[in-house]
Amino acid sequence: MTARITRRSLAAKSRLAAVGAIAVAGSLLVTGCGDQTKDNGSDSSGTAAGSTAPLADKLPKSIRDKGVIKVGSDIAYAPVEFKDDSGKTVGIDPDIANAMGKELGVKFEFQNGTFDALIGGLASKRYDIAMSAMTDTKERQEGIDSDTGKKVGAGVDFVDYFTAGVSLYTNKGDDQGIKTWDDLCGKTMAVQRNTFSHDLAKDQAKKCVEDGKKTLKIEDFATNPEAETRMRSKGANVVSADFPIAAYSVKNSGGGKYFEIVGDQVEAGPYGIAVAKDNTELRDALQAALQAVIDSGEYKKIVEKWGVEDGAITEAKINGGS
Repeated sequence: MTARITRRSLAAKSRLAAVGAIAVAGSLLVTGCGDQTKDNGSDSSGTAAGSTAPLADKLPKSIRDKGVIKVGSDIAYAPVEFKDDSGKTVGIDPDIANAMGKELGVKFEFQNGTFDALIGGLASKRYDIAMSAMTDTKERQEGIDSDTGKKVGAGVDFVDYFTAGVSLYTNKGDDQGIKTWDDLCGKTMAVQRNTFSHDLAKDQAKKCVEDGKKTLKIEDFATNPEAETRMRSKGANVVSADFPIAAYSVKNSGGGKYFEIVGDQVEAGPYGIAVAKDNTELRDALQAALQAVIDSGEYKKIVEKWGVEDGAITEAKINGGS
């Protein structure tokens, strides 16, 4: 879920091999593609606060005392974060957060919210961090609205923890000749609003007009499952989402009978844990914890579990997005 408007460049084609890997992993998981944002409960990952955690002293005292880091997240984005049949928040992000919690001696408490309100939740201190397949971009770092180019907030810092690009997918057996983004002119896309896919769609719509073609019509929704439902009902030709999410939906929706990925993945960029600009102590503690999880090998186990090894990183960078 990102927000930068740069002209697309094809990601390495070898990354497409991870689609199959996710498919294998997905067969072992509980299907999570329904509209799960209606459940506004919270879930915790990690360990109870305690002085024995190796990096506990790096945290701000206020968080050490609480023993909890409140995480804003759009928990309807399988396999990154979603609810299983028991209502528990599961996925790539909760697993990484759980591993970091063991290093820091705190619980990561995931709280459900709409994606486009997560950064605002940091500003209002509703959340300590946002972790929700959010791509680290210069616009977000600087608080710039990607549509207007105007500054609308203080911006956030990111601790980068994964890499992913964007994929297109259609109803199965109905790709309508879509292979690249330039094939979208004259089509209708359903997309989750204020995501990277949404921004790329708006960019492409302008390009279609500039090229003298019919524009791309965009219908935006609060969640990705809603966008998928719109396409299933023939109200849209195509959906765009981050690569792991698209691949998971293709494997699991309707037992693999609903959707198919079309074309190559594009615009690979880093997912980042968002932290308020004035919370540098927490930011640096998160970076140290993530690096410890990477160095211990636990991070590798997590990405292998979810079949997303191609998105793995080796260094926990701060503000590595462009």
